[in-house]
Amino acid sequence: MPGSPERDRQHEVMRLLEEAGRVSVPELAQRFEVSLVTVRKDLERLERRRLLRRVRGGAVPAPTPDEGAFEIRLHLHTAEKIAVAREAARMVRDGDAIAVDGSTTCFYLIKELLRLNRRGLVVVTNGLPAAEALAESDATVVMPGGTLRRSSWALVGDMGATLAGRGRLTYGFFGLRALSPELGLLDLSPDETAVKRRLVSISAAVYGLFDNSKVGRFALHPFVETSAITGLLCDDGVPDEEVLAWKDVGVPVQRVPVEAG
Repeated sequence: MPGSPERDRQHEVMRLLEEAGRVSVPELAQRFEVSLVTVRKDLERLERRRLLRRVRGGAVPAPTPDEGAFEIRLHLHTAEKIAVAREAARMVRDGDAIAVDGSTTCFYLIKELLRLNRRGLVVVTNGLPAAEALAESDATVVMPGGTLRRSSWALVGDMGATLAGRGRLTYGFFGLRALSPELGLLDLSPDETAVKRRLVSISAAVYGLFDNSKVGRFALHPFVETSAITGLLCDDGVPDEEVLAWKDVGVPVQRVPVEAG
């Protein structure tokens, strides 16, 4: 999980692959100050998850990488995600009960809540990285049941009645694959969608968090209809016409400036 030396190395491997298109075992060993054997084991684990393909002396990107892979998404549009997460974190007060999904933007939201030292939170999440990040805080972490989706490090599938009858959460924060004023917020995986629908159903206020790369993208499965969306938080790269389209259907959109660098 994020935070461990092994996971940190693997995150960096995926970032380097994204930048350079190839990594070598000797260079990684020198960079991380670990043995060649350790690097090869890291690459083997990533290959088992179909995130890369090992070649002689190193590794290259997988022919069809899993877009749901947490390691890949964590290092894409990072400044935008952090800006959105920071704005969302300002909404949360000590003692609030919130839902966050397994998206990378929501992971950054958890990091921001820890930075702000919010106390007494109750956090319902299906994301293992989010839960681990909260382990050293005083938050009560609730993880509904499900099946582990290894690429996204999230518990997915229909949670049944796990959360039924346990009250309403103050906020639900959700990342998304795509968004449509006609259909609402959408995801590509039916298993991820099932979890998000359940979390939406127990949230008094529902917010979609996204960066500008999600505008115009394709997805199959709506997890919250337009009329149930409280608001959208995004970076200032989202075009005016997208904001106006959502305003026309009664959903406010807040664009957040992204810090340079």
